[in-house]
Order: sequence, then structure tokens, then C-alpha cells
Amino acid sequence: MKRLVECVPNFSEGRRREVIEAILAAVRSVEGVIVLDHHSDVDHNRTVVTFVGPPEAALEAAYAAIAKAAQLIDLDHHRGEHPRIGATDVVPFVPLEGVTMEDCVALARQLGERVGKELGIPVYLYEAAATRPDRENLENIRRGEYEGLKAEIATNPDRAPDFGPARLGPAGATVIGARPFLIAYNVYLTTSDVEIAKKIAKAIRFSSGGLRYVKALGLLVEGRAQVSINMTDFRKTPIYRVVELIRREAQRYGVGIAYSELVGLAPQAALLDAAQWYLQLDKFEPGQILENRLAEVQAAEAQAASIADFVDSVAAPTATPGGGAVAALAGALAAALAQMVAGLTVGKKKYAEAEAEMQRVLTQAQALRRELLDAVAEDSAAFEAVMAAYRLPQGTEEEKARREATLQRALAEAATVPLRVARASVRVLELAQAVAERGNTNTLTDAGSAAHMARAAVECAGLNVRANAANMTDQETARAWLDELADLRRRAAELEVATVKAVVKRGNLPV
Repeated sequence: MKRLVECVPNFSEGRRREVIEAILAAVRSVEGVIVLDHHSDVDHNRTVVTFVGPPEAALEAAYAAIAKAAQLIDLDHHRGEHPRIGATDVVPFVPLEGVTMEDCVALARQLGERVGKELGIPVYLYEAAATRPDRENLENIRRGEYEGLKAEIATNPDRAPDFGPARLGPAGATVIGARPFLIAYNVYLTTSDVEIAKKIAKAIRFSSGGLRYVKALGLLVEGRAQVSINMTDFRKTPIYRVVELIRREAQRYGVGIAYSELVGLAPQAALLDAAQWYLQLDKFEPGQILENRLAEVQAAEAQAASIADFVDSVAAPTATPGGGAVAALAGALAAALAQMVAGLTVGKKKYAEAEAEMQRVLTQAQALRRELLDAVAEDSAAFEAVMAAYRLPQGTEEEKARREATLQRALAEAATVPLRVARASVRVLELAQAVAERGNTNTLTDAGSAAHMARAAVECAGLNVRANAANMTDQETARAWLDELADLRRRAAELEVATVKAVVKRGNLPV
């Protein structure tokens, strides 16, 4: 399964194009990272970059960008409307796919420690990565901005950084954290009176008694009053509610909304939600949008093609992918079925007593599915390593010894990958039994299918363990694998029988 993280660093430069391009080049220099968007504001003197990539690559790209910004941006000479404390002001990691918030917290802390140690920049952790409650809110950390922090950081213990020195250089400090998806949104008013924007911002932001998931500031941008907003959860505080509250507050001062703008990217659901509200659409479904329906059809066709491609690759007259990869895929499909049944049980009043257990199944099944999908490629790679070892030269005694050592390492890996598949598939069988016994009765046959698929995965993977163990010179290790495999096979058989029995009993199926 893909593992993707979004990173949205904010840099204190929105005017010098050459500096912005240098920072973007630093991000793009990391393999696997894709820059989705960048937005520069001359008045704010700030640039927001949005990029995605695997966690490790995202961390490297963020570090490269922070290092480049530190070289090119001097906060002692920086002026702009937006609050800031650093050349790289804030770096949030956002979980996208196959990654948890906890994973992003770990990334934030790893990056923070590295920036503090290697670049000598003070780092504060915020949001989900915060080390203390008063630092969860970015506003608290940025209090006094660069100038205020510079005066206090060395003498006020409350302002000591989480990583790095307790002193500010020209690159300032950087705030790094992990958070859910955020929408940055600006509303421009039909006035140049910035005090009105500040009053409206105070009325709508949560910290002053306003909307729960809204942060806001009043600024003057291009001669027009602007309400600058961060929406931290658009599902709980929808964008139209924010706009309408601004409109109502503005009317009190005899002004209106001139226009608004998005900064960076926003989920389609947030905009659809606003369109549905303003148009007063009844019983509206996103599938009624032509482009959405087309995308669904194209995605289904692409999925079918990818499945067909894998089946074709198995059928091809090549050694890989073979039975080990198919075993891993069978286990992954079994985990997916268990996850589906749990998902169709969660939130149903009829199954309230099983809610906590089904939530656990959801989490565990997702992790097992990812592990087993990874094993599809790992098994093929392990087998190819064995074949490569067999092809090594053996003309001299030294070459023979090197070949044998390489072969034994490759055989060990080729045995342990399917052994891990067997272990994971037994855990999937345990989940299948749980959903068969306490899950949604409308999905009983899916629970049974999960059990059969997982049992097949154990048996198929077991054949590969046995084949590779037979060629090991370390028979003590090989014997331990075979003993464990025997236990796994016995356990798998018991779980399969128990699961099918529950399916037949709860579903009143004919024998």
C-alpha cells in the first residue's frame, strides 16, 4: 500500500522570485516528492508550498527546504503583514494515505531534532506533536513574532525551544508539527479599514469565543482589509458558515465582502459542501457531478487493469511473481474482507456491544493488509536474490565460499518472507473469526471468505518456507522455522473451522 504524507511549509519570502525558486528546487531535488502547489503573497511576504511523498522523502525535502531558506532569508530585514518567527516559519506534516497521525508526529520530532542539531535553528513542536499543552496552538508560539522571541528566548524558560539552541540567528526559529488537513482562506472586505477586519477576525475565531475550528487575523493587503483564516476542520465548521458569519459581522460596520481566495489546496468536499448549501440542493450526491461519475468509471477500469496486469505477470513464463507472491496477495485480500465486515458493523446500533472490538479489528486489519501487500513484492525480490546467488561464479575456492554465504543469506530471506506471511495470515484468521461471530450478519459470507483466503495464504506460504528450509545449511534455524510453521498451520486450520461454523450458525446456512 502507498504511504503518503503531505507537507505544507510556510516560508517568510513572497517577493524575491529567485529565493522562492531556490526553495522549490530544494524540495524537488528529493526523489519521490511531488510539489502540488505554491502560493506567494507579496503583502504577507510569505510563500506556502504544498508537496507530497513517502514519509522518509517528505522529511528529506522539508529539511532541504529549511536549509535553503536559512541560507537565503534574513529575518532581521524581513517585513510583511503575516506573523512569523522564522525564515521557514511553520512546517506541518499531514497524514494522507497509509500513514497515521502518530507517524506524522514521529516525523515532526525527527525533523525537529535534526534541524536543531545540524542547522542550529531553534525548533518548537506544535499541534499533535506538541510536548506541552500551551504549544498546541501556533498562535501561542508565535506570540511577539521574531522580534519578541529574539528578546525572550535566552532568558524566559517558557520560550525555550524543544530542539536547538536558545538563541535566534537571522534564520529565526521554526515551528514543526503534525495536524489534520487545513484550509487557508482569505476574505477581502469592501473597505480599507483594517480595524474592521480585526474586529471580524476576533468575532469568528475560536480563541475569542467564535467558531470552534477557525483561526483568524485581520490584515491590510493591497489597500484592502482582509480576514485571513485557517480552518482546521472543514467538516465540523463548514466554509459557508464562516463566510456567512463574516458577512453578518461586516454588515454591522456597513461593509460587505468584496471577494475571497484559497491559499494552496482545498478538498473538493469542502467546496461541494458550500455549493450544496448556497444552491439549497436537496438529496444531492457527489456522484451526480459529471466529472465525479467519470472519475469513478475510470478508476474502476484502472483497478481492473492493474489486477489483470498482475494475473498476467503470474501467468508469464518467468519465475516471479510466483506462489509466494500469490500467497501474500491472498492474505491481503483476506484482511481486506475482514476490514470491510468490521467497517459495515461499526456505528450500527444493533451491534453497539461489539463497537470497540470492531474498531480494533478495523485498525488491525488495515495494518495487516498493508503488511501483506508489501510482502507481494518482497517475496519476488527474495526469490530473485536466491536465483542471483545460484548464478555467482564458483571457479575458485574463494568464489565458492562467497557464493555459498550469499546463497544461504538469500535462502534465509526467501524463507522468512513467507513465514511472515503465514504469521500475518493467522492473525487475519483471528480477525475473520471475530467478525464472523460478532459482526454484521449481512456480511457473514464475506467473513467466511476471509477465513478461507487466509487459510490458503498460510498453506501456500508454508510450501515456500519448507522448500527454502530444505536447502539451508543451518538446520537448527531451519528446524525452528518448520516447527513454528507447523504450529501456524494447526492454528489456521482451527480458526478456519471455527469461523465457518459461526458463519453457518449465525446465517442459518444449509450444511
